[in-house]
Amino acid sequence: MSTLIDVNTPTAPGDLAIEGNQDLSSRISTPASAKTQLTIEEIQKLLPHRYPFALVDKIIEYVPGKRAIGIKNVTFNEPHFQGHFPGRPIMPGVMIVEAMAQVGGIVLTQLPDVEGNLFVFAGIDKVRFRRPVVPGDQLVMSVELLCVKRRRFGKMQARAEVDGQLVTEGELMFSLVD
Repeated sequence: MSTLIDVNTPTAPGDLAIEGNQDLSSRISTPASAKTQLTIEEIQKLLPHRYPFALVDKIIEYVPGKRAIGIKNVTFNEPHFQGHFPGRPIMPGVMIVEAMAQVGGIVLTQLPDVEGNLFVFAGIDKVRFRRPVVPGDQLVMSVELLCVKRRRFGKMQARAEVDGQLVTEGELMFSLVD
């Protein structure tokens, strides 16, 4: 994934980056009437994920082209808890990262000129797991767009919390699928 190392330095027309105090809003126009919250029905119109892999229940804050905060209500009925682990259910770390990525997907699918396209993982860096997530927890995931390169690659900073305590954080990279 070394091709994404220089992603913060725009090198071609159409590249976007946030550096220092530079703000993406100066390059992306946001309608004043933009919706700031999304229901599960609205999320399903934007993301292709379905049960059992739909991992975002609600978007509680959304700034188009910049960031989103999503909620995942963790329940014992989820299929991964049957084997992870019997007698001590813990949400797998990869599921937490996927849930954060789906919140990031909300931001990416709303960028100009990419609506209706599919973004997939291109890399995961600096991810750290701080504490377990268990049934009954409400996972609050914040994802901020750091940069977009050639409208094909995106890099985001993601963070997940439960009850205000950091659970997971890291950088997520995405690539547009043709």
